[in-house]
Amino acid sequence: MSVLIAPSILASDFSRLGEETRDAIEAGADWVHLDVMDGHFVPNITFGPDVVKRLRPWTDATFDCHLMIAPADPYLEAFAKAGCDVITVHAEAGPHLDRSLQFIRSLGKKAGVAINPGTPESAIEYVLDKIDLICVMTVNPGFGGQAFIPGMIAKIERLKAMVGDRPIHIEIDGGVTPETAGACVTAGADVLVAGSAVFKNGRNAYAGNIAALRAAADAALG
Repeated sequence: MSVLIAPSILASDFSRLGEETRDAIEAGADWVHLDVMDGHFVPNITFGPDVVKRLRPWTDATFDCHLMIAPADPYLEAFAKAGCDVITVHAEAGPHLDRSLQFIRSLGKKAGVAINPGTPESAIEYVLDKIDLICVMTVNPGFGGQAFIPGMIAKIERLKAMVGDRPIHIEIDGGVTPETAGACVTAGADVLVAGSAVFKNGRNAYAGNIAALRAAADAALG
């Protein structure tokens, strides 16, 4: 198993998003994680599909779009057309999760579901056949730079057991650093979202920051 590093541009310099997106990939990242927030489902506002569309020409890397919005369904097609490759909706954001996931796949995109720290993994067991990725929130969503919640490691382990041999990514979002990455990977994660840990100390540090995360993941894999 190889672990994918997905920098969250929420932590980047918003005055130069295109360059930051390109620089992160050139520094060794695998995916670009796009945190979309609406000020309603979570207490912050970021950007919408038009910004994603403007970012798309800067890289051909996978755009991993995390919709922290409610309702999400009216916007799924817009984000698909903007160039997202993986579209993740929250299990808590609406009453018809199964329908949302089916619609994402009908748009030709990978379907993801995110669960907040307080949501048990059992809440998504019934849609395992319709998802390509599970995003485990290891902080309370809404802001970057929060500390990792250690109690989520046991949840990652339970999710890994629940997924079994299905081809479903387990992604960790929140407080991922070289110090926490190893435990996440050991528990079963294979995609690490990192914001502050990647974008700290300026663009010349990005490659080293990503390498440190990858080294921690590799060490956990043995």
